[in-house]
Amino acid sequence: MDRPWNRGYLGYTLTRHKRPKLTLAKASLQHLMQRVREILKRGRGRNIRRVIEELTPVLRGWASYFSLVDVKRPLEALDQWMRRRLRCVIWRQWKRPQTRRRKLRGLGLDAYRAWKSAGNGRGPWWNAGASHMNQAQPRKWFDRLGLISVLDTVRWLSRSS
Repeated sequence: MDRPWNRGYLGYTLTRHKRPKLTLAKASLQHLMQRVREILKRGRGRNIRRVIEELTPVLRGWASYFSLVDVKRPLEALDQWMRRRLRCVIWRQWKRPQTRRRKLRGLGLDAYRAWKSAGNGRGPWWNAGASHMNQAQPRKWFDRLGLISVLDTVRWLSRSS
């Protein structure tokens, strides 16, 4: 026997409050993150739209299953993490500094900032979280590509039921 907030049941767990709330079990969140990593690993040489199309049914199904959660913070963090992973894939696809500079300019960065960002020598994960990539590829950019937000989907499902 253990406390309810230390146990998971069907992917859910409870918070440790006077009035407990339903939240995600850590194991289910880790399982989804691993699934997203596998999909993105296959997407290194493919168009980012195709990768997002492959991600969409997984995210939609997962959001539908976990639409009962009360604590939304882990879903918000998951959305941010996913966008950063996608930016990381995109940064890797733009292999050379010249390509990175050209693409960043095309996404609206000024010439000097694009040049500094393209040749900064930092790794893909760092650049994916840097302000230049967030400015060039904001959340709206991913929305236009068709990436669904797990948080928004859960909110919409909980409102409609």
